[in-house]
Amino acid sequence: MEEPLATNGHASDAEPCMPDEELLYDLADLFKIFSDTTRIKILYSLYDEPRSVGSIAEAIGATQSAVSHQLRILKQARLVRFDRDGRSLIYSLADDHVHTMLAQGMNHICE
Repeated sequence: MEEPLATNGHASDAEPCMPDEELLYDLADLFKIFSDTTRIKILYSLYDEPRSVGSIAEAIGATQSAVSHQLRILKQARLVRFDRDGRSLIYSLADDHVHTMLAQGMNHICE
């Protein structure tokens, strides 16, 4: 059985502490981002390599307009980032935490 997590995220013998209300709202908002299949498809399309909007749209079978709209939401949630390549924007997952969240979520549902 796993040990409870303390507020600082580390296992502890002490009772787990409830995070501040604001942090709980932020966490709930983060999980809401994952509630849209198109956004999940976009994140998976970026799992192994950065892509342009057009490449993402082609990979997930959506319009560039729809992908751009969802990328805006993912950017605001700090789940994706972009770099400029001339006039194009190349998107990638923001950091290793996003990889971990996707992998852990998939592991959880496949058990």
